[in-house]
Amino acid sequence: MFARYQLSQILIVAATILSTSAQSTAIVDFLGIRYAAAPLGYLRFRGPQPPANVTGVQQATVQPNQCFQASNGLSSTNPLEMRAAQVISTEDCLFLNVFYPSDASGTPVGKLPVLVYIHGGGYLAGQASAYNGEDVINQSNRGLVVVTIQYRLGVFGFLPGAKVKANGALNAGLLDQDFALRWINRNINKFGGDPSKVTIWGESAGAGSVLQQVIANGGKTKPQLFRGAITSSTFLPSQYNYNDRVPELLFSEVVAQVNCSAAGDTLGCLRAADVNALQTANTQINNGGFFGTFLFVPVVDGTFITQRPTLSLQQSKVNGEALLSVTNTFEGTIFVDQNTAATANATQYALNLFPGFRAAQADKVGQLYAGLGTALLQENAIQGESIFVCPTYAILQAFKGRAFKAEFAVPPGLHANDIAYYWPSLSTPPFQNTDFINAFAQTFTSFALSLDPNVKVSQTITPPWAKWNVGNTEMNFNQTNGVPVIRPVTTDAALLERCRFWDSVGGLTAQ
Repeated sequence: MFARYQLSQILIVAATILSTSAQSTAIVDFLGIRYAAAPLGYLRFRGPQPPANVTGVQQATVQPNQCFQASNGLSSTNPLEMRAAQVISTEDCLFLNVFYPSDASGTPVGKLPVLVYIHGGGYLAGQASAYNGEDVINQSNRGLVVVTIQYRLGVFGFLPGAKVKANGALNAGLLDQDFALRWINRNINKFGGDPSKVTIWGESAGAGSVLQQVIANGGKTKPQLFRGAITSSTFLPSQYNYNDRVPELLFSEVVAQVNCSAAGDTLGCLRAADVNALQTANTQINNGGFFGTFLFVPVVDGTFITQRPTLSLQQSKVNGEALLSVTNTFEGTIFVDQNTAATANATQYALNLFPGFRAAQADKVGQLYAGLGTALLQENAIQGESIFVCPTYAILQAFKGRAFKAEFAVPPGLHANDIAYYWPSLSTPPFQNTDFINAFAQTFTSFALSLDPNVKVSQTITPPWAKWNVGNTEMNFNQTNGVPVIRPVTTDAALLERCRFWDSVGGLTAQ
């Protein structure tokens, strides 16, 4: 069965797919909608451009190909260690998926709130096809339109350096996201959504992307592309100025590995290079980074991202009206080599993680984290708090009085353990408790619907939830002996003290 919808003079045809959880109700999936031209040839390393006008009927029934992928660093010592990993992907990947509850009732056509999900993956990996919007729609009582988007990754989306600034686009991946949000702003009403009620949500680098969109254009993006922002495990690695030493080293390494060093126009050479040569460099350079780190990430470009993110947050230069932020208990563990317990040292780890540190800052880190268990556990905490947890409290401060905070603490409480509870089609939630799953998943859908998790989609076991600025209150989602434990708690004062340290050295960590 097919449904036809008008979209900017293009007819989109999409299969009507019955929900697996409610066979009597329908969700229409529009898959693989092109929102920007293929970034090939001349358009490589440039900002996204509108796609060509197409007449006639287009099929929107097949998941889009993913962008080229890479992985985080694997090396404990050599910053240029070579380990290649092949992934079948494509450079032509600027597509999005739209999921619409065609049986929605009680809301006029074109007036449903919209939830836009930005996938994670360290700005190096991930794809829209992994996320079935029906999961979220069902937890919203079929009251949301859901959009999942793709954006350029790794070297294709985040090639830094002065030459890219001069004749290309820095942060192309972020510009892709902005371009997709503008497409949604113009067109989502044709899919049942209200462009004035958009919430953006992401996990890990997707949450980092939300942060970037929040601070984009000095907090003055026009038109308003979203009213709500949700971050799940906010990812904020070192974000250097585009022409700092590290970004220029990365640009030079790409040039060298693609054999463009002798070219008079090195960026032009990269544009003309075989895509497989670029992808090999993308994989090798990223895999050669320090263990658990990600090399091709956003930079301060002076235009879209005008200054260090934490500085913008301290000045409350933000887009959006309200915020929901969630962290996991042990965010850093999977990004620290757990086989290095014998040689773990918090002070040295701080120096490895942040090259801008000197002995004084590293020694301070050692002192702050000395009481947090073994040296390896201290390294886990340094990674998790500096890169994920403390940036979350920074964005909460920027939305003071307009923000809610939660912690996902179901053991083991590692980074990404929360995903299965709101994307169950991706993986099965380990804690199989319906009351807990509904309470946690509906935190996000309730916020997307009303900007307040207290205005519930349906009755759940989550108690009344104060804004974070009211006594540093956050909601803790946990379980004990198979019984859900969801309760308000006060943010740990010692954690906030450590976060104040990380805020104070933002100029050295490049955050």
